[in-house]
Amino acid sequence: MKYSEYGTPVKIAYIGGGSLNWALNLMSDLAHDTRLAAEVRLFDIDRAAADRNERIGARFAGVSRGTPARYRTVARIEDALDQADVVVISILPGRFADMANDIEIPAGYGIPQAVGDTVGPGGFVRALRAVPIFLEIGKAIRDHAPNAFVCNLTNPMSVLTGALYRTFPDIKCWGECHEVTKIRKLAAWIANREAGETRWDFRDIDVNVLGINHFTFVDRITLADRDLMPAYRKFAADHADAGWREREPAPDDEHARYFEDRNRVKFDLLNRFGIAAAAGDRHLAEFLPAGDYLKSHAAWGFTLTPVDFRIRYQEQKRARAEDLASAKAEPRAVRSDEALIDQIAALMGQGKHVSNVNLPNRGQLEGLDLDAIVETNAVFLEGEITPINAGGLPPELEKIVLDHSRRQMGLLTALAEGNYRSLAPLFCSDPLVRDLTERDAHAMFQEMISSTAHLLPSRLAAEAA
Repeated sequence: MKYSEYGTPVKIAYIGGGSLNWALNLMSDLAHDTRLAAEVRLFDIDRAAADRNERIGARFAGVSRGTPARYRTVARIEDALDQADVVVISILPGRFADMANDIEIPAGYGIPQAVGDTVGPGGFVRALRAVPIFLEIGKAIRDHAPNAFVCNLTNPMSVLTGALYRTFPDIKCWGECHEVTKIRKLAAWIANREAGETRWDFRDIDVNVLGINHFTFVDRITLADRDLMPAYRKFAADHADAGWREREPAPDDEHARYFEDRNRVKFDLLNRFGIAAAAGDRHLAEFLPAGDYLKSHAAWGFTLTPVDFRIRYQEQKRARAEDLASAKAEPRAVRSDEALIDQIAALMGQGKHVSNVNLPNRGQLEGLDLDAIVETNAVFLEGEITPINAGGLPPELEKIVLDHSRRQMGLLTALAEGNYRSLAPLFCSDPLVRDLTERDAHAMFQEMISSTAHLLPSRLAAEAA
């Protein structure tokens, strides 16, 4: 297969190719990019959604700044993986109705959740649905694309990235998350305010990342070799009580209301632990007891995202996608905030790229278990992903992170080995569940398992609770 001389050839297998979010971001990024000549194979159990994205991809190809990417729907995962250079995975484990149960059942026991997709009762049960699927995807990659680089975009990211390594230890996989972008954007805003003009964006900001996905921290913030941490600490202290956001959302802007925050949790964690929190407040709050932030979330400047909004928002995205596919809307070659296109280009030999990613711990994060999935910076260079030694977290914070990491890896081990009776004690040990009586915690777990049993392996559903 021949490509234009103006782009480096890359074959991308997209698992979950009917995606309404990440797939369209990648299409826009490929249209904006001038480094790659991509062939993208779209595989999805919803064939109609993948077919729609094939049509959308062709329209993005028509506005490309470089060599137009080519999109093709395939019927089998094996067809997508054949000779793939890169595999991208973004799937929804279950339906929004299942996510509604993940949120509403714990709420009935007095446990609020802002997101419910990473830790806490919602994240735990979501992992039960997704890990068996990822174990099978890992086998398919092992058998049909063992040399491919694999990017996981699906939550709960730590557990699911670990599941791919569990099945295929030699896999070249990373988990990609944009949450750290939030502190980089804030640091750029502080620098621009000091300069009195907009000179920099978040890509100009370098941070040293430590933690696990959605519970990430940074102990260095630099801009062109300037240490921005003193300015950031002062800004956080000045806004600790009222919080801060760049602009207030319009009254009818539900997306901003439910997905943005005032950074008060972020600033408070800096005060508590002496290290800057990087992820968004909605995620950070779920790693700590509900009494810390979740039960008084309004006072802390963030909301609990209702599933009915997620359903409405999904329908808005679906309508937008249908308009793109039918030429009622025009595609634009606009670069997203995601790092994936730069990571792929670097792996294909187009320079060097550094960004935060989720990888097995080979010692890059001190204090956490080896092989646990941790989030630090890594260098992407032709044919290589190399984690950067990040150092360690403050002792009190390290204890919290280690507790979550071991629970995540324990969950994965239980599912991979079929030891389903060990799941309930792990579930009950989460900080959001610990305050319940043992009876209520087990009752909640049984209720959540029953609500999603149709999406679980039969023996898991029968034995877990």
